[in-house]
Amino acid sequence: MAIYSERETWNTKQMHAHQLERLKSTVTNAYHNVPFYQEAFKEVHITPDDIESLEDLQRLPFTQKKHLRENYPFNMLACPMEDVIRIHASSGTSGKPTVVAYTKNDIENWSDIVARSIALAGGKKGDILHNAYGYGLFTGGLGLHAGSEKLGCATVPISGGNTANQITLIQDFKPKIICSTPSYLLNIGEAMMLQGIDPATTSLKHAILGAEPWSEEMRFQIEKLFKLKASDIYGLSEVMGPGIAMECAECQDGLHIADDHFLVEVINPDTLEPVDDGQYGELVFTSLTKEALPTIRYRTGDIASITKERCLCGRTTTRMSRVKGRIDDMLIIRGVNVFPSEIERYICNLEELVPHYQIHLQKKGHLDHVTLHVEVCEEFFGRLTDKEDFTHPLALDLTNRIRKTLKMKALISVEVNLQPPKSIPRSEGKAKRIIDQRNSSSPHFSL
Repeated sequence: MAIYSERETWNTKQMHAHQLERLKSTVTNAYHNVPFYQEAFKEVHITPDDIESLEDLQRLPFTQKKHLRENYPFNMLACPMEDVIRIHASSGTSGKPTVVAYTKNDIENWSDIVARSIALAGGKKGDILHNAYGYGLFTGGLGLHAGSEKLGCATVPISGGNTANQITLIQDFKPKIICSTPSYLLNIGEAMMLQGIDPATTSLKHAILGAEPWSEEMRFQIEKLFKLKASDIYGLSEVMGPGIAMECAECQDGLHIADDHFLVEVINPDTLEPVDDGQYGELVFTSLTKEALPTIRYRTGDIASITKERCLCGRTTTRMSRVKGRIDDMLIIRGVNVFPSEIERYICNLEELVPHYQIHLQKKGHLDHVTLHVEVCEEFFGRLTDKEDFTHPLALDLTNRIRKTLKMKALISVEVNLQPPKSIPRSEGKAKRIIDQRNSSSPHFSL
């Protein structure tokens, strides 16, 4: 096992001492330089001098996305603009964008964190890395790019889209590592097969996948298709970007959090109280080394659990589970809470289907009505004699099995709409899984 940083194997005493020192520094920076935090700390009657242990973290106020939007664009900065060397921002499709900024030290730390992540996924100096994350204001592309160069990989900055060119460069450059969303990697694999290329014959050995929730069943589909190791990466711009946590290729048993740069909590999103290790709740992160935009107790909206048990790979860092979903994306179907990724895991187990789907939501009376659009594979489609309305007994049987599976496993009742191969739109970035038509006449897309 290759360890990128000795901090990955620090004992609890070493890590806690480092975290407490960095927490005091971060709180001091935020208190003296960010008016928002100065006011928020005053409301809970706390100053930097009151931070004497890691337990004092829970006395600090939460930060939420709305606070970044309310302080748009630069009122959350803790340093002069002359010290900022990069600015990223969200798309702003649902309101004011959230803006994040980085000093030179922030970029160096971020690059180091992502280099560690790539090493966790099996990458090493001299590998060719094909980066199909989007470049620009989104932190994914440039974040992976800088970490790849830091590790010493030959980095191919192709960004997202132009799938035909993606395939050409994979065939010609023979990269060992690919970085993308899981849905887009499936899209690339499908496009390869249409060209007569078996994805399992490419040079790819490791995939670093993230930016959208994906299930263990989706991982199995991808690994089977490409004959590689697919590892999950986690990050969000408001805290840093990709690399906050990364799954090790050796065990694929939770994502290793960069504890030396971030403090993690898991809370009940309703009561805001901490939950026990191993219990699902909302992830909350505090940055420990960010200068330009320190974030204190940032509520991510992501649902996961954590464990502090040593991983079999030998690393001692805190591990988080795969993200189950976002609070905003949780569906409440006739009183039952379910995440799209939970629906995904059941349909991925059916050999007649491919892992492309959409969930359409509508109001019928006072109740939510759900239609699951799922796509059948070419082999199954070829066995149907009536390909117009899926009235063949095989299709009716498949529809009933999907309904029964979701009713039994996820406790939800849905209408199932089988779709021909290649009919559901493919993603070149984050997949559009939910089409919500409950509150407007025009479709609203959720990621």
